[in-house]
Amino acid sequence: MTKNLFRAALLFRLFLLSICLLATLPTFAVNWFAVGPGGGDARSFAVDPRNPNHLYMGTTTGWIYESQDGGASWQHLTRLERRNDLVVDHIIVDYSNPDHILAAAWVVDHPGGGIFVSEDGGHSWVSRPELNGESIRALAQAPSDPKIFVAGALSGVYRSVDGGVHWTQISPPGSREIHEIESLAIDPRNPQVIYAGTWHLPWKTDDGGLHWHNIKQGVIEDSDVFSIIVDPGAPQTVYASACSGIYKSENAGELFRKVQGIPSSARRTRVLKQDPGNVNIVFAGTTEGLFRTADAGKTWLRTTSPDVIVNDVYVNPGNTNSVLLATDRGGVLASNDGGFTFQSANRGFSARQVVAYTSERYKPANLYIGVINDKQTGGVFASDNGGVTWSQRSLGLDGRDVFSLLYTPGDSLLAGTNRGLFRWTDSGWVPSGNVVSGPRTERGRARAGTRVGKAALVGAQLQGSVFALASGDDTLYAATSDGILTSANDGQSWQRAWLQGAAESSPDWQLIAADEATVLASDHGVMAFSADHGRNWKKILPPSSLNHVIAIAVDGSGQLWAAGRQGIFYSDTHGASWMPVPNFPLNNINSLYYDAAGKRILLTAGTASTMAYAVCIGDKRTTLWDSGWHLRFVRPVGDHLIASTLYDGMVLQPRMVASPLQPEITAKK
Repeated sequence: MTKNLFRAALLFRLFLLSICLLATLPTFAVNWFAVGPGGGDARSFAVDPRNPNHLYMGTTTGWIYESQDGGASWQHLTRLERRNDLVVDHIIVDYSNPDHILAAAWVVDHPGGGIFVSEDGGHSWVSRPELNGESIRALAQAPSDPKIFVAGALSGVYRSVDGGVHWTQISPPGSREIHEIESLAIDPRNPQVIYAGTWHLPWKTDDGGLHWHNIKQGVIEDSDVFSIIVDPGAPQTVYASACSGIYKSENAGELFRKVQGIPSSARRTRVLKQDPGNVNIVFAGTTEGLFRTADAGKTWLRTTSPDVIVNDVYVNPGNTNSVLLATDRGGVLASNDGGFTFQSANRGFSARQVVAYTSERYKPANLYIGVINDKQTGGVFASDNGGVTWSQRSLGLDGRDVFSLLYTPGDSLLAGTNRGLFRWTDSGWVPSGNVVSGPRTERGRARAGTRVGKAALVGAQLQGSVFALASGDDTLYAATSDGILTSANDGQSWQRAWLQGAAESSPDWQLIAADEATVLASDHGVMAFSADHGRNWKKILPPSSLNHVIAIAVDGSGQLWAAGRQGIFYSDTHGASWMPVPNFPLNNINSLYYDAAGKRILLTAGTASTMAYAVCIGDKRTTLWDSGWHLRFVRPVGDHLIASTLYDGMVLQPRMVASPLQPEITAKK
């Protein structure tokens, strides 16, 4: 890159940043808009004591969000340590200095996490060295002394007496009992009285941790204690929620009695929260919905559907009819009637894992995306304005993960899921076509070394996973866990491909790409090629430098493309030989897509890079854009781009970014 070009690119990016600031976009140097769809895993709430409508929210991807309107809309605030694996389960805004905020985090399935402190209202954070790497599952501030905080880790209970600057362990180190701390509470009048809930039973100290005693009387043995709350007006009243139900004590935890009225199937009560305007109103967030009591636990009413998993509850002290829920998959739910009815409140918040995408051929602003791991709140989402807003379109999928989408030449929308192939109709999603024929003969099948999966038998609907869909001219292709399927009637019926020379150990085809008559398929280790609309196939070898094929494409000139950890390669000999793209700067490629209008291959990389790339089909010149996000794939929408992030939904490139001032990497002649 020349100095002039570099200077132009730098000036252009500064111009973009100023435009973003004027448009009140996030200020963490992200160039592309986050556009949803709304929802995902929301974990925790915190409130600014100066303003009950100024909220913070923790997520499972390291993000902390902010709301200035009581949770009606959300904005990205910061991502702790720029990591996407931190579960932010607790945030505390210091009531004596609201610019001073503490956050507790942990990592799923392996050690990691810590305590993070901000002194500027959450814009920047530093970790506390004494707790670096600790899995912090609980955090509390003493109501009577703002300098005292306690944190619960898998290794025990820690306390700070200087506002979270320094921490010391106050539970016995190496204790076989007081460890795996899941919940904490501090007496509202005496900061030396601390309650700790573990993965097996609750504990209490009356002297700041010098001595501890078990407060298990009345609690079923081996109960995970998820939440403890102390009545601020009557500290003798203590509630504890556990995997065995909800318990109430009227003598500061010395004796608990089990609260009745919540079904045993909903016993995993993850959070308890009192109404600050009426202490007799208590909310219990469970793995089977939200329960509400107005008589201090004598009777309970479930006010959400049982498929809602509640992680946290916020009751607005300025308007106690305003209640927010942080939920798994569904994001934020809001109530304006004291917690009796709820609706989605995810504007600006998206923690979706989008893995599938398609658009309509003659209406390019009509987009469809598929998500995974979101069950009933996920499935397929549609946009008719180029990705600016989304609506769920999942009726009939029954919580399936959507691995692939295809808008066909016959104007049908197909969805490949973890359990079958579906077609969109006016009444929702329905199974799409039977497999009407298999390999040519039993003898031919044996000679080819193929295997027919149970779900791909003649006359059966496909029941396995459909990992990828593609179309070339009027033929459709599906890469499935039961082989490669083709359809010549817009998916009304499917034929099993006969693969000459394919290995018997390769039934799970996970990648497929097509352009006109040329089709390329891969199961990561074996590749298959057809030059006649999928009627005849042959096995080809992947690039020798690739030990695992992650992405493939077929371009309009008939070139084949393959990429993975070792880089990107192309073949103009139908796979007989492969060549690397010259001077391409990055490995670990995770997606390829042929953009016919731009005559280029669009690609992204699964590394720390936040770049989106395009390789020109002709001279292999490479263009790049800094999206500011870690990307899963990128696609064209009109004169700009849209991309899927790893965990944060879709992001949209501003139209102004598509400029000749963008830096280019030109292949050496």
